[in-house]
Amino acid sequence: MNNAPDFQTYQQRLMRVIAYIHEHLDEELDFARLAEIACLSPWHWHRIYRGIQGETIAATVRRLRLHRAAGELVNSDAPVEAIAKRAGSSGVPAFTRLFKTTYGNTPAAYRKAGRHTMFDQPVPERNHDMYDVTLRDMEERRLAGLPHRGSYMEIDRAFGPAAGMMAAAGALGPQTEMIGIYYDDPGLTEEKDLNAFAGLTLADGADVPQGLEARVVSSGRYAVLTHKGPYAELHKAYHWFYGSWLPAAGHEPADAPPCEIYRNDPRDTPPAELITEICVPMKG
Repeated sequence: MNNAPDFQTYQQRLMRVIAYIHEHLDEELDFARLAEIACLSPWHWHRIYRGIQGETIAATVRRLRLHRAAGELVNSDAPVEAIAKRAGSSGVPAFTRLFKTTYGNTPAAYRKAGRHTMFDQPVPERNHDMYDVTLRDMEERRLAGLPHRGSYMEIDRAFGPAAGMMAAAGALGPQTEMIGIYYDDPGLTEEKDLNAFAGLTLADGADVPQGLEARVVSSGRYAVLTHKGPYAELHKAYHWFYGSWLPAAGHEPADAPPCEIYRNDPRDTPPAELITEICVPMKG
């Protein structure tokens, strides 16, 4: 029997998350707890959420708090200061700007008009780009490299030195692969706090060169999306994968982070010709 989740199952799991948010709207959300509620891997659950719901968790919380605030403005005499604080704003000026951007009126004008329009659920973005995705049984890969913290677009700051140390140790060869492991979801983590690893594969039996750290990409079944084009557009492929391909394919990601295998060298390859394989571990 195939117990892999389908699109409806994913939606049901995410509805549990949204119900939890409604019940804890005034609290700081524990993302690990939300992953448990969704019964999904903490490495992937938010990408699935964003892909299917069309917004980040932060946007959902902001939308629901604003919707509640709009009701309080019309249906209560609570001071705007108290409503702004409950909505999570730093003060009335910030709340006024956000509310006007969303509802088209300042809080005071909205209260005076006595108008409370339902804030509809967002329409998920439809990315019409299609990518090639295959299920692949991958062998274990031993990596030597350097950790990177900050913007994922700047991971080359770690790849450059790592490749230099590998070359100095005589550990680079024609079969060496460049692989980035991405531990944090940019939709949940501030850019400055993103963690990644810039790794290069080691030959069988080879030692990790001095100054580098070891990591392992585990063997197993992976969904591999092939992206052709600039690295700056990889986020579109991730969004399509988690929001379209994964729910429709009826697979579930395993409890491990995604990685990217870079099949050509950006130093001598035009951006439009760069080939990146996004590898997401699957259960089973």
